[in-house]
Amino acid sequence: MDKLTAMQVFSCVAEQGNYAAAAHQFNISRTMVGKHINQLEGYLGVKLINRTTRQQALSESGQLYYQECKTILSAITAAENTLQSMTGTISGSIKINAPVSFGNTLLAPIVNRFLLKYPLADVDLRLDNTLVDPMLDSVDILVRIGALEDSALIGRHIMDYHMQFCASPQYLAHNPEIISNTDLSDHHCLGFSYSSNGSLSVAHQQVFGKRQYRLSSNSGVVLTQAAIDGLGVVLQPSIVVKEAIDTGLLVNIASLTPPEAMPIHLLYKDKNLPLKTRTLIDFIVAALT
Repeated sequence: MDKLTAMQVFSCVAEQGNYAAAAHQFNISRTMVGKHINQLEGYLGVKLINRTTRQQALSESGQLYYQECKTILSAITAAENTLQSMTGTISGSIKINAPVSFGNTLLAPIVNRFLLKYPLADVDLRLDNTLVDPMLDSVDILVRIGALEDSALIGRHIMDYHMQFCASPQYLAHNPEIISNTDLSDHHCLGFSYSSNGSLSVAHQQVFGKRQYRLSSNSGVVLTQAAIDGLGVVLQPSIVVKEAIDTGLLVNIASLTPPEAMPIHLLYKDKNLPLKTRTLIDFIVAALT
């Protein structure tokens, strides 16, 4: 049995409260999560988790063992960080969570350049418009768009997210003239679906109101292509629609007033970052500022 891996899996189950989250985090099946837990319980001779068909709860022994696991795993991480700092070696895995459109358009090429520069580093780049809880997820760096709420996270501003209203020349030629935002009620609009309290969803609701969209998606690439195909008016970040505007596939509707630009931050949990994480953050900041 790989005891270290089993301890990591067990700690994740203890923090998340279910096998599914641990399976997702370690990219293994829920059956394999169960095997790690069973092997630990067999080795220790105690029940760590009381399992039912709906939930898993730590036993008294499991609660004590979880605290010890946290201490041991933190000590291992600290030792690795110290050695990396002494040698200046950038190695190990870094997990990033970012919104889909921003991740696809801007972040992914930067991560690729980072990996080319530091061949011993690995990056797990998760693109997801759901607002994950960094205190429950093992993510190292988060990208958040919009005003930050009060939290224990540390943030670095990297850029502002500017948005534009666009439509294809064909759509604009065959539909009523758009003079102001109130005219959008007479037009087909393409809606962006983010998390329910996400800044981008709020921005769309403010300008489009509650309405039935011809198409809604959590991908700016999908919505941009729909606008190019003439399905309606789209509101998307400038970084997503820039190429289509430059090539004439889309037209910026200058008569419409977009939402105010929103700040983009890199967020992380601790000032005492591992060298690998701090280096990637500095790399991203340098590329975007």
